Amino acid sequence: MPYESILRFLTEYDGEKTTIMEICGSHTAAIEHNGIRSLLSPAIRLVSGPGCPVCVTVSAYIDRLIELSKRPENVIVTFGDLIRVPGSGASLSDAAALGADVRMVYSPMDILTLAKKEPDRVFIFAAVGFETTAPVYARLVELSEEDGQKNVRLLTSLKTMPEVVDILCSSGGEIDGFLAPGHVCAVSGYRIFEPLAEKYNRPFVAAGFEGNEIMAALYALVRLKGRGVVRNLYPRVVTAEGNTSAIGAVSRIFEKGDASWRGLGRIASSGLYLRKEYERFDAGSRGLDRDRVAEGCRCAFVLQGKETSTACPLFGKNCTPSSPKGACMVSGEGSCFNAFQNSQNGLDGGFRP
Repeated sequence: MPYESILRFLTEYDGEKTTIMEICGSHTAAIEHNGIRSLLSPAIRLVSGPGCPVCVTVSAYIDRLIELSKRPENVIVTFGDLIRVPGSGASLSDAAALGADVRMVYSPMDILTLAKKEPDRVFIFAAVGFETTAPVYARLVELSEEDGQKNVRLLTSLKTMPEVVDILCSSGGEIDGFLAPGHVCAVSGYRIFEPLAEKYNRPFVAAGFEGNEIMAALYALVRLKGRGVVRNLYPRVVTAEGNTSAIGAVSRIFEKGDASWRGLGRIASSGLYLRKEYERFDAGSRGLDRDRVAEGCRCAFVLQGKETSTACPLFGKNCTPSSPKGACMVSGEGSCFNAFQNSQNGLDGGFRP
């Protein structure tokens, strides 16, 4: 269907109210960047789900990183957005200001070079992510073992999507369809969502990240409302089975286990942990369940699609990208961060009334 026809349908739609959730941080950013909410009929509303890995990381994980950073032999290696995520009382940025050795990299593989240069120190990578990045960390472990590097560790907060979507569907929320995460589907295949589509009679559509690709997926989801099907509108990247090589690597290195999600609690079999034969690479990833957030922070409700970022009393006041109180305001994939950026640009980042 021509894009103009899709746009007209979504703009003029006057049917039954429909709520669609995106569960990919890159989709959240693309939706806000393209001002897609402002193009939709008031009968269609978009909500953001737990698709940003940094945003769903509990405070106990950050606290553990800070604890490790206080030991003089340790070096914490991480991506930039995790540095400013608040734990129960401080962030890695605060720890660095007090003398901790915290280093930002652009690829997890950079830790191998760093560790070789300083063999007397222990380099700990903050391995946060979903199915998308788990294969990279599996490969990192394999390379560390092949090279005989004994000073590389991972502190993992790796989570998988189907289990959390199951919780969202079973909790009685008014979600009529899901914009399936394109990056996750590229690795795991779109069929991982078929059991949930059938179980809850809700459609899932895998989509790319261009504005027109997202609009096409929203059109499909509105038309498919009430049908338990999965559709793939990202065929140049996503297949039914996914990347079997990557899936195999993850299975060799990691095993499933319960994991805690910010705002959603402990979810059975939703985490990935290093298998026993690789536990020497683990920096203490299990049992990190505690989650303390700033008073008034509504990240937990935003991540479940129950509230908008702009409804939070801290939004744009006590909580901004330069001084975040909640994880959703830190990452470039966070719904609060993107809503704030668009509020500065005059774009509507919240629900249509």
